Amino acid sequence: MNTEQRLTRVFVELADTLVDEFDALDFLHTLTERTVELLPADAAGVILTDQHGHLQVVASTSNRAQLLELFELQSAEGPCLDCFTTGTKVANVAPEAARTRWPRFSAAAVEAGYSSTHALPLRLRDQVIGAMNLFCVDRTSLSDDDLMLGQALADVATIGLLQERAVRQSELVAEQLQTALNTRVLIEQAKGVLLARAGVDVDEAFRLMRDYSRRNSIRLKETASRVIDDAISVEELNGN
Repeated sequence: MNTEQRLTRVFVELADTLVDEFDALDFLHTLTERTVELLPADAAGVILTDQHGHLQVVASTSNRAQLLELFELQSAEGPCLDCFTTGTKVANVAPEAARTRWPRFSAAAVEAGYSSTHALPLRLRDQVIGAMNLFCVDRTSLSDDDLMLGQALADVATIGLLQERAVRQSELVAEQLQTALNTRVLIEQAKGVLLARAGVDVDEAFRLMRDYSRRNSIRLKETASRVIDDAISVEELNGN
């Protein structure tokens, strides 16, 4: 499959997520996964505003990236926050400049194994609803083409969230995003249950729940609830 065919497939996949049973959390995880596949990044994550205007981590390609994003919000500094505040991309910041601009975040990023970080806004016109972080193990610079593609993916996600089911009123959009945040809390609890019950690491736990949800055409929230209630065995999650 050539690059053009791959790009077409990814954009069709994101568009196909906008169905009657739209799952915002699964949609955003698909966005982060495909972004990592298409761009020279090792991990990605998304932060969004909730119905109270507070930023929350809602999707990450790995637990390591998620923890770093949570630290970014808690320390109130980092490229993703600057990106959200300004509504413009933050990319290719030199390491020395990054350490000066975000000293605590930069130290945490290095400790997590990332040498460079970039951020793209989730924005439609003047409305910014979040931002997407790109984490790179090496000191990676993104080309203009990389940034254009990443922004296109972020734009598709923004349009999908804002226009799903023709929802244009801000309170309904906020309700949808809040549902995704509430689902994330359940999923984190279910990850802990699987870790304690079967020794499954948190990244594998999420993959198992997501695959189970897709195989059985149910929402991630329902799968997580079943895991917490001990209504699904690890064998069933594995498809056995």
